[in-house]
Amino acid sequence: MLSNALKKTIQSSYRQFLDHRNLNPRSGQKQMIAHVARVLGGIESDHNNERKNDNHLCMIEAGTGTGKTMAYLLSAIPIARDQGCKLVLSTATVALQEQLISKDLPELNTITDWSCNYILAKGRGRYFCLLQARKFLNDQDDMGQMALYEDEQAFKLDENTVSYYRVLLNDFDSGKWDGDRDSLSNEIAEDVWRPLTSDHTRCTNRHCDHFNNCPFYQARDALDKADVIVANHDLVLADLSLGGGAILPDPANTIYIFDEAHHLGQKTTGHFAYNLRLKASIKWLKSSVRQLDQLIAETDQHPSIVQYVDRMEIPRRDLEQALEQWLAYTRTLFTEQQPDRDRMRFPNGLVPESLMVQAATVAAAAEKWSMKAEQIVDVLKEALDGSVAQLDRSVAERWYPVMGVIWSRGQAMYWLAKSYASLDDPKTTPTARWVNVLDTMDGTDFECRSCPVSAADTLKEHLWDNCFGAVLTSATMTALGRFDRAVADLGLPLDTLCAQLPSPFDYVNSASLVIPAMSVDPSKPEEHTQEVIRYLNKQLVDASASLVLFSSWRQMSTVLEATSSAVRDKVMAQGELSKNEILRRHRKKVDDGEASVIYGLASFSEGVDLPGDYLKQVIITKLPFGVPDDPVDATMSEWIENAGGNAFMQWTVPATSMRLTQAVGRLLRSEKDTGQVILLDRRVVTRRYGRQLLDALPPFRRQIES
Repeated sequence: MLSNALKKTIQSSYRQFLDHRNLNPRSGQKQMIAHVARVLGGIESDHNNERKNDNHLCMIEAGTGTGKTMAYLLSAIPIARDQGCKLVLSTATVALQEQLISKDLPELNTITDWSCNYILAKGRGRYFCLLQARKFLNDQDDMGQMALYEDEQAFKLDENTVSYYRVLLNDFDSGKWDGDRDSLSNEIAEDVWRPLTSDHTRCTNRHCDHFNNCPFYQARDALDKADVIVANHDLVLADLSLGGGAILPDPANTIYIFDEAHHLGQKTTGHFAYNLRLKASIKWLKSSVRQLDQLIAETDQHPSIVQYVDRMEIPRRDLEQALEQWLAYTRTLFTEQQPDRDRMRFPNGLVPESLMVQAATVAAAAEKWSMKAEQIVDVLKEALDGSVAQLDRSVAERWYPVMGVIWSRGQAMYWLAKSYASLDDPKTTPTARWVNVLDTMDGTDFECRSCPVSAADTLKEHLWDNCFGAVLTSATMTALGRFDRAVADLGLPLDTLCAQLPSPFDYVNSASLVIPAMSVDPSKPEEHTQEVIRYLNKQLVDASASLVLFSSWRQMSTVLEATSSAVRDKVMAQGELSKNEILRRHRKKVDDGEASVIYGLASFSEGVDLPGDYLKQVIITKLPFGVPDDPVDATMSEWIENAGGNAFMQWTVPATSMRLTQAVGRLLRSEKDTGQVILLDRRVVTRRYGRQLLDALPPFRRQIES
């Protein structure tokens, strides 16, 4: 039960916020504050601060203009402090993280009677690793670096890159740079940055000579002092995959706010997906022999190292032989069944029995091999403490990250092979399994992949059952106006509080939804694309600020090529420039009184904030159905059909409804905005599911032409 003192704190803070911004109370915002306060404030804990009740979750759909960010901050921060919990704010985009850190949280500290310590949390990959940087530069001086990366080949960088690395190292040593990638004055390419970082398999932690100056661990120490931690979904999931509490605070003592929560399911399934390139793995296994021989030589044939390396040899040979048999089997599958295809999906996620047997052999060998690699890692870690006789610390420091990579790669092979060797529980959603054909420098390779079709079980086991409390919110949480899809996909209890808040926008008078009279629909793709070309060439001549959304690269490229000269000069298309640069130039053109049109794909359907005159027209070329041959969607559809359901109506249409709602949400970003949404797809009025899609959209004024 929320105490009277907390109620007064939240109410007072809300009044201070409204006064500071000179705003009137918003119905939706007030309701959201109340919902969050009721759920989080109602959590009971024992003397160890462990949660006693299960009514600790809620899901809230709050459209643009509701003011949801301030609503959950004003209610959750005081409650988290009162409960003695950390508050983790998890987002899907950098833009929202920056807004929280640079604007919202500082503002609340200024205007409220309470203040909080907040920090932005990032993964290791965003921080400079002194050990890796110095090691890399030393290796460059010795004419190349030992292979640690995908191609497993030694390489030497050009002098300009090496000089740049030395500048970064000097800037860090002199205090000019804090080691955070995001604080660099110039953008750095991923392939240039990667050698300067570490991960949990290569990091020696407190054993490292540079631990006290490590940018990552200095940031970690700051997390312990913060009341509020701003993170992203990927970092939260990475922490959960390590058991929770490895990067972020312990889930049992954490209240999570998942903003942009409609991304959480897909992020989760992607995080627990596995892949294995057969030919590349065989090649890497062969090269590992040279690495292990070099390890023995550099450790002066230390008995412990020699013993474990010797024990790796039999499972390595077994693993290599099993992978070669798997490769031959897969090559035969493609030759006999679909020689012209670049992907083979296993229906219902069920691989052939003979392949299951082969995968089980790979899994068994990979498990034995990686276990011995882990034992070597443990010996090297002990040597870093100086507790292994006759094993030089500097040698251990050099080889610890190398063996960490070998160990982790062995684990990755094991996880994928185990997935292929296992049968899914018939009571739960299945795992999608498929093989991609890849053209590589070494010829054709086959990439075996597996991915759970639902995040429900994973999130329930690792997050909802363990966390102190959580709020999930987004402008789009419902599908076809209902929460059923999100509740099921995310594994939430059926009695989770779900609320859809009223929008402050006057949709009827501010904007219209236009369905033009078109002669064909996208079921005839070539003809439809030609009609789209004719429509855009006419409609965009007088456009001032438009966003045209396409569902495929192919259609966008075809339309772009056929765009008339009168329109083409206004157009910036995705792929020509980065998304941020397109948006920056678009705003500048509008500010300068010039017309601007953006051609974009799905990534422009959300996270694009162009209020006022920056966007007057959103044109959607066709309904955003998923890719027809997506292996995950196809496997989920089979599972629904096998259970007697209708996959199209239960899975495909709801997903399309969420994407369409996101797309039309680009138009109105403030209560003063006006404009038009134009949908060049007549299926919303000619197909039986069309009415459901239309009714789930905001109540725009409709213009259905005939």
